[in-house]
Amino acid sequence: MVMFLSVALTLHYGLPESNQSSELLGPTDYVASPLPLEMVGGDPYLRSLMRTISAAESNTKDPYRLLYGGQRVKDLSAHPDKCVRIVNGPNVDDCTTAAGRYQFLTTTWESEARKYHPDRPAWYEMWQQISFEPVYQDEVVYGWLADTTVWGTDISQLLREGEVTQVLKLLSGTWTSLGYGIEDNSMSALLPQIYEEMLAEELANVAPE
Repeated sequence: MVMFLSVALTLHYGLPESNQSSELLGPTDYVASPLPLEMVGGDPYLRSLMRTISAAESNTKDPYRLLYGGQRVKDLSAHPDKCVRIVNGPNVDDCTTAAGRYQFLTTTWESEARKYHPDRPAWYEMWQQISFEPVYQDEVVYGWLADTTVWGTDISQLLREGEVTQVLKLLSGTWTSLGYGIEDNSMSALLPQIYEEMLAEELANVAPE
């Protein structure tokens, strides 16, 4: 069933439009299954969840450079902060700066990177630009998902208990493409299965103790 992701993602994204200049690489190709993460190590349950989120948000050959609308940005020295018009869905005609594997808005990246970016300056302020390179996108999201004080629950433990749908519902307010909220997404029913496939891969890669 994962083979249908490329069709779903094509429908999910519209044509890009921008009011800011930025060096683009052009459209990218969709893939049949979420790519491995760039970060090394970590809880395989959270890693699998991250890949599942990216199945809904950025399932392409180059997800870390992806802008809303399907184009890719070249420079990842900082969040691209490129404004693109939303062409469908509940927020049609609004402007979004969603970028990267997890489609961070500029403001969300700035907020979460202040807490979870492993290479943030000691005196990090909102105006400072920090790297948006692939490994840092992963590590910021990983730290965010692992922080039980943010979500009011231990997401990793819920996943270990098999509560995948509950976790996806919990996160759907942050990543609307997961469904269960303002965005009606045909992929929602596929995501638990995708998660199980990603988990099998991640567990297979865990080195024995």
